[in-house]
Amino acid sequence: MIAKTAPLDLIRAEFGAAAQEQVTLAPYTSARIGGPADVLVTVKSADELAKAVQFVWEHDLPYYVLGGGSNVLVSDAGFRGVVILNKAKATRFVSGDQPSVWCEAGVIFSNLANRCASKGLGGLEWGAAVPGTLGGAVFGNAGAFGGETSMNLIWAELLTAHGREKFSAAQMGYGYRTSILKRHELKAVVLAAELSLKNSTKAEASAKMDQFRTYRKSTQPPGASMGSMFKNPTGDYAGRLIEAAGLKGTRIGNAEVSAVHGNFFINHGETKASDILALIRLTQETVFAKLGVQLELEIELI
Repeated sequence: MIAKTAPLDLIRAEFGAAAQEQVTLAPYTSARIGGPADVLVTVKSADELAKAVQFVWEHDLPYYVLGGGSNVLVSDAGFRGVVILNKAKATRFVSGDQPSVWCEAGVIFSNLANRCASKGLGGLEWGAAVPGTLGGAVFGNAGAFGGETSMNLIWAELLTAHGREKFSAAQMGYGYRTSILKRHELKAVVLAAELSLKNSTKAEASAKMDQFRTYRKSTQPPGASMGSMFKNPTGDYAGRLIEAAGLKGTRIGNAEVSAVHGNFFINHGETKASDILALIRLTQETVFAKLGVQLELEIELI
């Protein structure tokens, strides 16, 4: 817990009503799991996000920037520090022969893909069913259906120790579901990004997105989850390995390895993070023991 009174007083003075104390994080996550944060600060612009991050850096406070709350498992004990809830959603489209879109990091990625399609702009159709925010996509190189963030990123605006800087896709050190940020090779926060698009038609872009969404609904389970739990090993699929190990349908408490897709863990209500974590460990141990493959987490543990 933020034990010193001084930081709390400073936070209240700095952020006013935007700062709340002892806020349960479960409602802000796609899995609906997680205990309280000492302080939750809600920001509504990239400038406010930069200000909040600079504040916690200056005061050496533990912090986490939370966007759409997918791909994260928050501890039952919550987070001892400041959680910055990113609601920065400004967006600008650039038309012409090489169209693009600039947006702040709190924009929901699937909503952005829909907005592009409604303007007859393609290139982000693969993001139709991608959960979470643009910031999370840039951070972890989110992808689906043969597309990924690195393929569209023109530049990302990051807040670093040197201030606000633009990083190209090459500078982000992208790999499969990773980047220099996710590997903790650079202390920085995503503020905004510009993504390349292509001229299309509303009908064509929408039809492609509908096709992707239909496929997702037929292959992935409904209900509260974190999204894909493990990264796909090279040349294979985590879901196939989990099924081959006989784990689909396995439950610990109210946490279940989905019977529809083994790489999704479902919260059946009032699930504890500790039960999800126990199921993660059981899955990793069983898949390794039976198939000799070490599954690597795609989600983050908070």
